[in-house]
Amino acid sequence: MANDLYYEKLSSERTERTRRMLLELPTACTDFINAIAMTTSPLTRMAYTIDLVTFCEYACREIPEFADKMPREWTDEDLSKFSAKNLHGYADYLTLYLKSSEQPDEQRILRNHECGVMRKLSSLRSFFDFLFKAERIPGNIAALVSLPKLHEKPILYLINEEVERLLETAASGDELTERQKKYHQLTRTRDIAILMLFLGTGIRVSECVGIDLDDLDFHINGVLVTRKGGNQVILYYPPEVAQALKTYILQRKQVEAVPGHENALFLSLQRKRITQRAVQLMVKKYCALAVPLKKRMSPHKLRSTYATRLYNETEDIYLVADALGHSDVNTTRKHYAAMSDKRRREAAKNVYLPTVTSSDDANMSTDEE
Repeated sequence: MANDLYYEKLSSERTERTRRMLLELPTACTDFINAIAMTTSPLTRMAYTIDLVTFCEYACREIPEFADKMPREWTDEDLSKFSAKNLHGYADYLTLYLKSSEQPDEQRILRNHECGVMRKLSSLRSFFDFLFKAERIPGNIAALVSLPKLHEKPILYLINEEVERLLETAASGDELTERQKKYHQLTRTRDIAILMLFLGTGIRVSECVGIDLDDLDFHINGVLVTRKGGNQVILYYPPEVAQALKTYILQRKQVEAVPGHENALFLSLQRKRITQRAVQLMVKKYCALAVPLKKRMSPHKLRSTYATRLYNETEDIYLVADALGHSDVNTTRKHYAAMSDKRRREAAKNVYLPTVTSSDDANMSTDEE
């Protein structure tokens, strides 16, 4: 029940944020978000809206025809004026642009790589496709803009020795700064429990922060998590993870959480449910010390570590897909089913072919005699 309340609150916050953003956008954007409300999650709708905000900001800054008119005032006729040239310019704009900061008169420099540009262009395609199918604009100009080609990147994960070094670093705290060591005394058991949970279950960071105390069952060594889309499943963890969780819970029970956060399993130093951002920074901090050459380590990369090790042990892609919560096994296969060099060598040894003696070989044999 408490877990349901947490996710209901999270959904409500995302919905409210989406509505606030839509107040500054063309009415057509609100119509589009309402049209997909029954088939998408609040997080997805918020992401679409953020992408539409970025596009409108681009148009006001970079396209003269839209510079003197606030996005909220744009009509369907205005939206039909966008050209393929404008959208190609938007694709280039997304690679490096400025965005207003929370602090007055401050701006942040934002960069999007291939995946980010593709997602934002895909959002725009969906928006213009909605308008076109509703006969509100004469054509879907966004469909004429090619999406960037995604280049395959090797999976970043930790090998066994690196996993041991990461956990040792989190346990000892020896390499932390003096300031970090003060906080480490308070967060050590929590941090180890979180790292063990990532490495032992492949849990998502959003699932991890949403765990409540009563979601754990040490009789079966399982934890109830809420997956993408709201489905709840039980993830089973090995005894080592169970021990790390039990050690942390002994400390957790001594903390009086802030009202509204009493049931949260993982707490911040402010005695509130820990945020995804805090977990990401924690993982990055320890990984920077334990595996400094792997610059992009994150909770998702620890999830990749779990998946890679599970696949190498079982070679069962369906088991890995189920453990990760992938709805399409092809998503899993794309990332984790690449054959290793060792297995390719084994494959070559196990293929039988008869020996064929050519006439040239026979002649050579005769000459040698």
